[in-house]
Amino acid sequence: MSLLISKNTFLFLNSLKLNNNREWFNENKNLYLEAQENVLLFLEKLIEYISEFDEEILKISAKKALFRIYRDVRFSLNKSPYKTHFGAGLGFGKGGRTSGFYLHIEPGNSFLAGGAFRPEKEVLKSIRTNISENPKEFLKIVNDKNFKKYFTELSQEDKLKRIPQGFEKENPMAEFLKLKSFIVRYSLKDEDLITISSAEKIAEICQKIKPLNDFIEKSINVNGE
Repeated sequence: MSLLISKNTFLFLNSLKLNNNREWFNENKNLYLEAQENVLLFLEKLIEYISEFDEEILKISAKKALFRIYRDVRFSLNKSPYKTHFGAGLGFGKGGRTSGFYLHIEPGNSFLAGGAFRPEKEVLKSIRTNISENPKEFLKIVNDKNFKKYFTELSQEDKLKRIPQGFEKENPMAEFLKLKSFIVRYSLKDEDLITISSAEKIAEICQKIKPLNDFIEKSINVNGE
């Protein structure tokens, strides 16, 4: 079982970026299948490591976690038929989880993310309510030194300008309540993925994300989706 992402997988993705068309892809499908198998084996090992501190992750298989490489171009101006990365979601609606981990493998632009990405309206309200009612618990997670070592802040993407309806304007947690996603992201260098300890080290970073994921899942269970 693979403990690392092969350099050949990066070579394939670089070649695909330069030749993003069906003719080239079909002629080199063996390279794609080899790269896909490498990523699946890596994910299996990653799931194994994560399960040491998060048994629920075993409900998700590597095959179900890995997203298709084929792009949906129906409503896109970019008609390139293939993604030039491999992406895998461990959670995010799979295995009965709203939160999760996401691994993005792309030459020069790989990253690991975790938390809850644009949850549905009622789920989002539950998370915000838990943050408002349990500020110390939430701040303890996001201000923890081991968490801060990898994540400076939660994603500010699509953040509201005003505090959402149902919460007081003077709420001390206002800046967190304005968030639409509760996601953290850690950039990975190519060499972070091609060493023998890659899966283990990525799992260690996932372990730092787990308290955030636990808070999100608890929010939903307590405030009742």
